[in-house]
Amino acid sequence: MSYVVPLGPYHPALEEPVHVKLFTEGEEIKNAKVYIGYNHRGIEKLCEERNHIQTITLVERVCGICSHSHTLAYCLAVEKIAGMEVPKRGDYLRVITCELERLHSHFLWLGLAAHIIGFDSLFMMCFEKREKIMDMLETLSGNRVNYAMNIIGGARRDINDEIEKDLREKLSILKEDFKAIFDIYANDKTVALRTKGVGVLTNEDAFIYGACGPHGRASGMKDDVRKVDPYCSYDDFDFKAIVQAEGDVFSRAVVRLLEIEESIKIIEQALDNIPDTPINLGMKMPKVPKGEYFSRIEAPRGEVSYYVVSNGGQTNGRVNIHVPTFKNAATVPVMLKDNTIADAGLIVASIDPCFSCLDR
Repeated sequence: MSYVVPLGPYHPALEEPVHVKLFTEGEEIKNAKVYIGYNHRGIEKLCEERNHIQTITLVERVCGICSHSHTLAYCLAVEKIAGMEVPKRGDYLRVITCELERLHSHFLWLGLAAHIIGFDSLFMMCFEKREKIMDMLETLSGNRVNYAMNIIGGARRDINDEIEKDLREKLSILKEDFKAIFDIYANDKTVALRTKGVGVLTNEDAFIYGACGPHGRASGMKDDVRKVDPYCSYDDFDFKAIVQAEGDVFSRAVVRLLEIEESIKIIEQALDNIPDTPINLGMKMPKVPKGEYFSRIEAPRGEVSYYVVSNGGQTNGRVNIHVPTFKNAATVPVMLKDNTIADAGLIVASIDPCFSCLDR
């Protein structure tokens, strides 16, 4: 029997609204279509009515999980237009926040994936570690979600010896506790049965649809912006760009697990070698001349890019935001084909979607 099964727009496996229409033969999915646009807030248009400092506050609210990534991409673009060079210490503080945010995002995804699988003890283990990372972000910035660490010209807040010691202690505990989560994901039969061979995206399809971030790298795409187009002094750090070849849900989990180890290494290197310079170029409203710039960074979910146009006045001429979920959502129908309805929620969630980012 042929059925059309709706997944969403409100579904317990998804935190944000999206509608996926499944065309099935019995339990098997033969085709699928993705419908977006349930969460539009007009942020790009609002950017044209706000000055550069107000815009930082605005774009930080594009997404709750990768809020630092959005403000960083915007600030990098404005700094290039204005010809500003951020002090090295400011770069390192931005990197520390970026990698803590990546840890937060990846533990969130690992926990939600475990919950969808039905492995709730693993879900609780991941979320307990996520809480520790949010504590570290609060120690660093004063906030647990929107960190307000970026200003045009550098970082807003510095760290002292006490904060550095606290971060190191918490990172040491996190590294030790993470081993159990890694071991379960790598070796547990329940995880393997629900993820291996499920929702496969081949390298060819990943290239055709432009998959990016951990989702793309799980299908063999070598597109980590931190490596191919370094920003914020990322070329100072020794770390690996994690790539897997199988392209299934399990590979997407493995990429994020290994990236957690790399992020911890980057943070430790930043704390070891943080330069003794100012953290920014001052807190005054910057004068931004006419110009335009396209900046891109590696957010936790993939490449975030900002195209910023300045008319030389107080406000932005144009701010165009491009997010990884826009690319990765196009791969969902390909991954769903020939899988079962029971796996549909996990496959959609496996791209780590942020429909708040996508719809803006």
